[in-house]
This record gives sequence, C-alpha cells and structure tokens, in this order.
Amino acid sequence: MAATSSKSSPLTKPPQRLKRFFGEARTQILLWYLLLFLGFVAIALPLMRYFIFAKVNERVRKDLFEEVKDFQALMAGQLTPSDRVTIRRMREDGRPDFTLRPQTPREVEGVFEVFFARRVPEDDTFLIGIVDQKYYKSSPRALPDKLQPGKPLMLRWQSMTQLPQTEPEISDSTIQGVLYIAEPIEVDGKTVGMLVVAHTAEGERKEALEALIVVMEVIGLALVLVLLAAWWVSGRVLAPLRGLVKTAHQISESDLTARIPVVGDGEIADLAKTFNEMMDRVEESFATQRMFINDAGHELRTPITIIQGNLEVMGDDPADRQETLVLVMDELDRMARMVDDLMMLAKSERPDFLRPEIVDIAAFTEELLAKVKALGDRTWHLDAAALGSVILDRQRITEAVINLAQNAVQHTAVGQIIAIGSAMDRTHLRLWVRDRGEGIAPNDQVRIFERFARAAKTRRKSDGAGLGLSIVRAIAEAHHGTIALHSHVARGSTFTLILPIRPLPSTLARRP
Repeated sequence: MAATSSKSSPLTKPPQRLKRFFGEARTQILLWYLLLFLGFVAIALPLMRYFIFAKVNERVRKDLFEEVKDFQALMAGQLTPSDRVTIRRMREDGRPDFTLRPQTPREVEGVFEVFFARRVPEDDTFLIGIVDQKYYKSSPRALPDKLQPGKPLMLRWQSMTQLPQTEPEISDSTIQGVLYIAEPIEVDGKTVGMLVVAHTAEGERKEALEALIVVMEVIGLALVLVLLAAWWVSGRVLAPLRGLVKTAHQISESDLTARIPVVGDGEIADLAKTFNEMMDRVEESFATQRMFINDAGHELRTPITIIQGNLEVMGDDPADRQETLVLVMDELDRMARMVDDLMMLAKSERPDFLRPEIVDIAAFTEELLAKVKALGDRTWHLDAAALGSVILDRQRITEAVINLAQNAVQHTAVGQIIAIGSAMDRTHLRLWVRDRGEGIAPNDQVRIFERFARAAKTRRKSDGAGLGLSIVRAIAEAHHGTIALHSHVARGSTFTLILPIRPLPSTLARRP
C-alpha cells in the first residue's frame, strides 16, 4: 500500500501545478485578454468580410455601369472610327447590317456585333447578347459554367421582357457571386433584345479572403509573441505580490518585523507601502497590547497579593476578621474600578464608542461645575462659559472632565482653587480644568497620559491605577481632538480638551 501511495503521489502533482498555474493572477489576466481578443476577432472577421465584399461589389458595379454607358452611347449614334470599320466589314461579309433602331432579330444581332468588336471586357467580366429571348453571343466566347445557356441565370435573362436598370447580386447558391446589369433594347415600347454585362466576383473574393487569412495569421503569430512577452513582463510586475505572500507566511506573533521592499511607483508599489504601513500598525498594536497586559497584570497583582496575604494571616478574632474584610472589600472595589477603566479604554477603539448629540455649551459647562463640586473640599470657580452649540458625546465628555477634576483634587490641598471653563472659536471647542496644586514636572508631562502612568514625585498617593488620563486622551481622540497640558511645578496645571467643531445637522437631537 505504501508503494502504491508513493507511486500515485507524483500523478497528483501535474493537476495541482495546472490548478496553481491557472489560478495565478497573471495567467487569469492574460486569459481574459486572450478571450477578449478572440471575441473581438469573432466580431471583426464577419464585419471585415462584409466590408471587403461590399468594396469589391462597389468596384465591380462601377465597371459594369461603364460597359452599359458605352453601349448606350453606341445606341445613341456615337460611332467611333473602329465602329465604322466594323460596320463596313460586316456589309462586305454579308453579316447583319447595323442600324440604330433595330426592328428584327437580325438587326439586333448587328448591334451586338458592333459592340462586341468595340469592347474587350476585363477579366471575369462577360458581355452577353440575347435576341428574341435566346442566347446569341458573348464576349469573350467562353462562359463560366454558371453562365452557360440552359443554366438558371441564363434562363432568367432570356425570360425577361421588362427589366430595371440594375439587378442585385443573385442569392441562389448555384449562381452566387455573379453581379450583372441587364440593358434592354427597346423599340416602340417593345423589347427586341438585351445586353447583359455580368461579372463573376468569386476570384476577387477569394483573393480578398486569402489576404484576410494572411492578415489573421500574422496577427495570430504576433498575439502569441505578445502573450509570451506579456507573461514575462507581468511576472516581473507582479513580483511584489509574490513577495507579499512570502512575507505574510514569514510573519508570526513572535516576529512582526518582516516588510516588503518598495520598488518604483504605481498600484503594486502602493500595495507594498500599504502592507508595510499596516504591519507597522499591527506591530505597534501587538507591542501596546503586550505592554498593556504586562502593566495590567502588574497592577492587578498588587491588590491580589494584599487580599491573599491578609486572608492568610486572618485570625478568629471578630474584630480582626472585620478589619480584614473591610480591607479586602476596599481592594476589590479598587480592582473593579481598574477593570471598568480597562473596559472603557477597550471600548474607545470601537466605532460605536460615541453617541453624538447637539449640546448647548454654556449650560453644559455650568452642569459640569455642579457635578465636580462633590469631588472634594476645594474652592471651585467657573472661568468662562462659551455661547453656542456643538456636536459631541455628552456622557463621554462628562467622564473626561470629571477625571480631570478628580486628578486636580488629588494634587491640591483643601481649599485650593480648581476652576473649569469653556471657549469656542470657528473651528474648535476648548474645555479646561485648572488648578493651583503641586504641578507636574516637565519629564512627566507626556508620560502621564500613558496607561498605568503616574507622576514620579507627588505629595499624595492616588487610589487609582493610573488610567484616568489615558481615558481622557482616548475620549478626546475619539472626538478627533487632543488633550493639552500646561503645567509648572508648585504653580499648578491646566488640562485642556481641544475638540474640532462639526457642522450641526438637523437630524441630531438637541439637548441643553
């Protein structure tokens, strides 16, 4: 069984290779081009054949009319010197005499004798005389099979008594390809004979088709060469895509550093740049996630250790048990707040994080001041209240301002001033929280907005996990805004939410 399996496995490779070959982008592109070209040829060939044949027919009809005009000139009495010589010889030989108004079949024959002697038709053109509904003579004498006496076309001409000036090409399969003009000889309204100028277009059509076939053979050969060249060129053009696939296979959770070399410009280069930029974001996201998990684990480990240690040493004394229970509940509350903050940060990256509405800023600012007064025994002031309405998420901005106010309470003493305010211009809304507290060192002013970060030197210990300012920044960024900090040590800090003002649509609800 093993031998059979080893023998059969190579047989499965060609179908897999073919499947892969036809699944490649360049193969599909070239096949589509080939299919479109074949569709174009399928439409163009009949059209080319039609127009070539129409051109041939147009030229042939022009030649036929020239023959008829010459015959009409003869019947009008426009005799050439050669015609007079022919007429004289006919009289000398006792042949039918020539007259411009033939009355008898013999006189009609005389007209044809003079005309046939005058004209030498072109190749594949035949002058045929019919007298008394019978074939009389032709020039040249040898007629093709389809024009021979007794054939359908000849019988048709012999049976005609009244003819139009021109006739269309015959569609009968036995006489296809013959163009003709039948010119009647009428005397006193009676048809006494007719001249048929016929042309067999098969030869010219055959030559035209042969030329068309040669053209298509050249085009076909050129197409094969173009497809081969296009296969090679498309392989080079699509090489970055194969590099992208190779790089994607190399990327793993432990190694996100692989990138695609960007060569030249165009869509493929843009794709490579976009892929590299995406990988930069993914790598940064993974790094942030790892740091976040590590920091969260570190922060959660502290209350867990405190709870575990106190439970291990807890005795049977009721007072001791009550004290331990209070401590454990306090740590559990702190862990719950930390988890809530983490959930808030996670939700800030979702598209449905905000629920915007139209808010009156003056009333909203006074409402915020009323809420933050309960955070601590401080001297609360309202710096300013902007007049106007903007679109924002009322609840999220309230959370951000309360976080900033809570942070100000933690870094100020009882009775110190904390103020909030708002201002607007044409493009931005500014909401700020200002305090006269201990201030923030320059080295800490950027770091404190990171998760689990705290100022290095503070007089007071915060009960939080260092997520408050991260939440404020996340809320500001969700509004496409920023958070600005202006602080001096021992002089206080001012945190300002800077939010862009969006046009007010009529579909949003307005709240005071």
